[in-house]
Amino acid sequence: MRKEERYKGIVDWFSKNMPVAESELHYKNPYQLLIAVILSAQCTDKRVNQITPALFEAFPTPEVLAVSTPEVVFEYIRSVSYPNNKSKHLVGMAQKLVSEFNSEVPSDVDELQKLPGVGRKTANVIASVVFNKPAMAVDTHVFRVSNRIGLTNNSKTPLETEKELVKHIPEHLIPKAHHWLILHGRYVCLARKPKCEECGIKQWCKYFFSKKL
Repeated sequence: MRKEERYKGIVDWFSKNMPVAESELHYKNPYQLLIAVILSAQCTDKRVNQITPALFEAFPTPEVLAVSTPEVVFEYIRSVSYPNNKSKHLVGMAQKLVSEFNSEVPSDVDELQKLPGVGRKTANVIASVVFNKPAMAVDTHVFRVSNRIGLTNNSKTPLETEKELVKHIPEHLIPKAHHWLILHGRYVCLARKPKCEECGIKQWCKYFFSKKL
């Protein structure tokens, strides 16, 4: 199967069967989403959603968070992965938002990456989810699923995967496609035991056909 055919089939299926695909992180504004995405690194969205209500209440604005300390923030996020580093990142992020960005979350991927705790994946999430830009965030699910189903050819890095996906997915669908792949990896194309028989895209899946050979 040609790659173009595989992409078309998969994109068409998701467009029809998952027309609404959104982040499972809970947030009310760009600042809250930025915090949640930083916390979600190597941690489940479910866990992040459990702790963010109290965190958002305690630190409702970048200004409030900026004058806090990592030690204080730690007490709110101690149950997530790497709370020591993340508490430092959150305070540093807020301080930079206030001092350099007038307390507004920037929309540019390069500008976002100037914030502590914000790598390319997090920057792409904010750019696509908040500002609807054609940015493809590649987390572990997107990286794994894209390689497994054949959207990428054994990409070695998230950046390779990002470039390949952006090259083949229609620009207006890129923000949504990020969620398609995440949710597919989270609930259907599981890492250890993918649910191939109930998968709607198996007829275009490279892994499914390799199993049948």
